[in-house]
Amino acid sequence: MRWHPDRNPGDPGAEEKFKELSIAYAVLSDEDKRTHYNRFGAVDGTGPFSGADIASATEFFDALFGDLFGLARRRKTTGRDMRYTLEVDFEEAALGCEKVITFERPEDCRACFGTGAEGGSAGLATCARCNGEGVLRKKTGFLTTRRECMGCGGTGQVPRVRCAVCEGAGLLDRERSYTVRIPPGSIGGSTQRLPREGAPGRRGGPAGDLHVIVRVRPHAFYGREATREGDVLTVDLPLTFTEAALGAEVEVPVLDAAVKMRVPPGTQSGTVFRLRGKGFPRGTGRGDVHVRLAVETPTDLSDEARGQLSRLAPALAGADHPRRRALRAVLDRAAGGVEPPPARVAEGNER
Repeated sequence: MRWHPDRNPGDPGAEEKFKELSIAYAVLSDEDKRTHYNRFGAVDGTGPFSGADIASATEFFDALFGDLFGLARRRKTTGRDMRYTLEVDFEEAALGCEKVITFERPEDCRACFGTGAEGGSAGLATCARCNGEGVLRKKTGFLTTRRECMGCGGTGQVPRVRCAVCEGAGLLDRERSYTVRIPPGSIGGSTQRLPREGAPGRRGGPAGDLHVIVRVRPHAFYGREATREGDVLTVDLPLTFTEAALGAEVEVPVLDAAVKMRVPPGTQSGTVFRLRGKGFPRGTGRGDVHVRLAVETPTDLSDEARGQLSRLAPALAGADHPRRRALRAVLDRAAGGVEPPPARVAEGNER
C-alpha cells in the first residue's frame, strides 16, 4: 500500500518498488518460479521471469489488493464515436466544396449540469448499492474481482430527485452545426474525422469523434474511371444520327464549363475522344476527360419525318457500314460451317 502508484503519482522510485513487490508475488505464487529462485537466486528478467510476467503480476496485484487499499480507480472513459452521411452532387465532390451539416448529439443537461439530479451536484446522494465506491466487489476464494456499479454508472452517486428535464439521464440531444470542407476529387465512401465532435465522455473523459462519410449522388452524364494515369472524368455525350454521319461541332460539359469539340463525319457510337486537362483537379492542374459518344435514336417521329426517312433508306443502302459488314462476315462463316481463324497472339508492343 505504501508504494502503490496511485498513492505516489509521478514518483518513479515508488513505481520501481511496487514492481519489485509484484515480481515477488509472481515468484512466491508459482511453485516452479519459486523453485527456480531458490536454486539460482535473483530474478534477472530472463528465463521464466520475462517482462510479460512482471507486467501481468503488476496488473494482478493491483486487481487483487487495490480494493483493500481503497485505491479503486474510476477511470475516465472516452465518449462514443458518431457517424454522419453527407450527400453531395458529383460536381461538388469533383471540384470540392464546403457544406454546413446539422446533427444532434448528446450534451450535458443545462438544468442539472449533467448530474441527472434536481439542483445539480447538491441533489446527489451516495449510491446505496456500492456505498459510493462506484464498483461492486465479488470474492471467489482468495480472489476479489470488481465490476462497475450499474446503479450509479460508476460515479458512486445517484440523484435524490431525478431531473425533470432529462429524466435523470444527465444528457439531452441538442442540434449542432459544423462546416465540413470536401476536398477536390473526393470519392464516394471517403471519410473525414472531426475530433471531439462525438458523444461526450464519462466522468470528465474526452468526447468521441464524428465521422463524416461522403456519398456522391449519381450523375446522368458524368462518371469516374480509374486509369494508370489516375482518375479521369467520363462524359456520355448523345449525338443525333445526322451529327454522327455528317460531322458536327458539339459542346461538351466538363464540370464547371463547356468546351467545343469537333466530331468527324462517320463517327460510330461508342467512340471515345480525349480532352486533356479538363477533368478532375490534380495537384496544380487537372486530369483528362474521356468523351464517349452515343448515337441517339429519335422517338415519337412525325409522319413527315417517317416519310423522309423511308425515302432516305434506299440511298443509304449502298453506304459503307463497317460494323454491319463485320457482322455479315461472321454470319457467313457460321452459315457455311467455316471455323473462324485462330486468335493471333500479340507480340512486343502490339495490342
